[in-house]
Amino acid sequence: MFRRRSVPATEDPAASGPGTAEATQPKGYTPKKGAPTPKRRESEVPLRRPVSAPRTRKEAFRAYRERRSLNSPRPARKGGGPPGEERHYRPQDLGPVRAYARDVVDSRRSVSEFFLYFSLAVIVLLFLPSPEFQAVVTYVVWPAMMVTIIAEGMYVGNRVKRQARELFPGDASVRGAGMYAAMRQLQIRRLRLPKPKVKPGDPVPAPGR
Repeated sequence: MFRRRSVPATEDPAASGPGTAEATQPKGYTPKKGAPTPKRRESEVPLRRPVSAPRTRKEAFRAYRERRSLNSPRPARKGGGPPGEERHYRPQDLGPVRAYARDVVDSRRSVSEFFLYFSLAVIVLLFLPSPEFQAVVTYVVWPAMMVTIIAEGMYVGNRVKRQARELFPGDASVRGAGMYAAMRQLQIRRLRLPKPKVKPGDPVPAPGR
């Protein structure tokens, strides 16, 4: 009499939901999506953009230089070379002190600049079938050449360093100017980089010129 009247399963709103419909479907059933999956060529349309390739070598080189300047900006000009050529210099070649050291070395002839030729000659002489001659080359010629090159490097390095202190007081790059000059002196003149601006026997240009 006071019992609640049971509602049939077909009339119960809680039982007639999506979960019930899915439960009645067979195993492995996948419900439908709200929208169809786009095809691959339709999804790739926004990613396709027109690419304007350079038509000439000049345009390609200009684009390459622009990308290079954006990726690796060059440092501010520090002097030591003609304007427009410093981009070919190494960091240790920049500055008026290094330019002066190069001019001092390039304005004089030295034994050290023939070091490579001397070394090759010594190697060739060591192949001669004469033990006495090989001993002379090994214990006399080679040590004499090394002592001469070291003494000449120390003389030029100290001279450049002393004069650079007087011409460029307070410049921090004076500290390594002596070693820089000695190492440049060991190079063959025509292979030196940056290239010499003065000839042997010419006066050393005044700093800043």
